Amino acid sequence: MTDLLLSRKPLKAAPALTVAGDIALTEGRVHEACGLGRFAFAAFLARAAQGPVIWISGPGGSGMNPDGMAPFCDPGRFLFVTARRPIDRLWALEETLRAGAVALAVADLDEAPGLTPVRRLHLAAETGAEMRQRPTGLLLTPGEGGAAGVESRWHVSPDHAPSRARWTARRVRARMAPPAAFSLRHDETGLFAAPIPV
Repeated sequence: MTDLLLSRKPLKAAPALTVAGDIALTEGRVHEACGLGRFAFAAFLARAAQGPVIWISGPGGSGMNPDGMAPFCDPGRFLFVTARRPIDRLWALEETLRAGAVALAVADLDEAPGLTPVRRLHLAAETGAEMRQRPTGLLLTPGEGGAAGVESRWHVSPDHAPSRARWTARRVRARMAPPAAFSLRHDETGLFAAPIPV
């Protein structure tokens, strides 16, 4: 018989934002999406979240176009914030998570932040969870990412063809789940995820 007091597994699963299939991100924590498909992944996550979404980016913006976003999520739910310096973007994300007013806050960064800023973001999300809802943070980083201390890291790359819109989402790192890979397909009926070999 297993003694529940000695088990390392949680008694119940933490609430999560389910993108599609088995792709789920724990609420109230900070995650990272990297690769060329990171913006689509953020849009899919916004579709799963309830209520408004805060999107923080640099002066040039992330190039998010409402017409391009519309097939994936409702662009009317987004509030776009511009901050010139990366440290200001991290500060804006921290304050958004601490307020607990939105279910999802996204920060488009030029490079992966270090461990201390990510720990501050986790603490802010915990504080925000005591206020209203469990705010989830998503860091969008270029290349292979590499933010230290994130709850999970997803590398997303496009795998399109003339007749289909498809992405490959790899869970590179996660605290409570092993590495995995999924094929994400989007069409007029919705978003679908199928596991693929890692």
